[in-house]
Amino acid sequence: MKITGIKVRQVEVPLVEPFRISLGVITHSRSVIVSVETDEGLVGYGEGAPAILITGESLSGTSDVIREMERDLLGVDPTDLEKVYWTMDHAAAHSGCAKNAIDMACYDLLGKKAGMPVYKLLGGYRNYIETDMTVGIDTPEVMAAKARQYVTDGFDTIKTKVGTSFAEDIARVKAIREAVGDDVKIRVDANQAWTAKEAVRLIKRLNEYNLELVEQPVAYHDIAGLEYVTKHSDVPIMSDESCFNSKDALRLVEHRAIDYLNIKLMKCGGIREALKINAICEAAGIEVMLGCMVEESNLGITAAASLGAATRNITRADLDATFNMTERPFKGGIYVEDTKKLVLPDVPGFGFIGFDNE
Repeated sequence: MKITGIKVRQVEVPLVEPFRISLGVITHSRSVIVSVETDEGLVGYGEGAPAILITGESLSGTSDVIREMERDLLGVDPTDLEKVYWTMDHAAAHSGCAKNAIDMACYDLLGKKAGMPVYKLLGGYRNYIETDMTVGIDTPEVMAAKARQYVTDGFDTIKTKVGTSFAEDIARVKAIREAVGDDVKIRVDANQAWTAKEAVRLIKRLNEYNLELVEQPVAYHDIAGLEYVTKHSDVPIMSDESCFNSKDALRLVEHRAIDYLNIKLMKCGGIREALKINAICEAAGIEVMLGCMVEESNLGITAAASLGAATRNITRADLDATFNMTERPFKGGIYVEDTKKLVLPDVPGFGFIGFDNE
């Protein structure tokens, strides 16, 4: 099987409502969807959802990089995943979203060629993963009302964004805990909002409301600060923006700078690199969460859920992006059971069918 062409389509879907984090406000899901065509008639689908606030990538830039990589990938067997990876790496530095789009499509083709779901090819530990639900930054009253509704709907873990001021963040977490009761897990995500010493002081206060974990409390580059927070906090600390690839993961593990690690396919460049990150963490006794960008559609979420379901060391998921989209642009992929359970279809590849308007 050989790659004969890569089609690129940009998709924009409004969110149900704007989503605010400490770094800015997101109003739309914007992504690049690729169709990798082959000489055997099989087509693989993938997605690159650039989150400019996190990765610095743009929609147009991602599309351009994919077109650049296409020239080197024509004639390559898409199931030769190692060759595809190094061909992309030679063609473009970094560019995680563009690489993920093609990586996803190649895994989709591998599953279709083998006649197996991707989650089984990756390990097949289970055929589903349960996600939390995230509350964006707002007033304590609004955030508490949303959290209460999510729990009523069936979610048992709430992730809340923070990072404006100490007083506001404490009020938000307090209001959410009072709204959801004692049995619901609360995760806090600061998106790099604090210094190391600020984080230690504030986490101690926030833990009065029984936190499960705190995600990315300090700037992505401040590994020493992350290590300091982890060593001085009773609450487990998770990295996100501090880990883009397996080299970052190795550095975090060597410094014992984290308790957990959040993998996002759009940051690391796809499933192949994510497997390396997870292997490093598993060897170090560090559990992994599969996360997503707000901008992802059901394509990206399906790929992430496939990896999360397949591997035992991935024990948590924050794959809730599609719940805030006004529509799903693509048919097929994951389906939802019992509100929070993302179930993988038992069909070859990822189970993608095509664009909803085709």
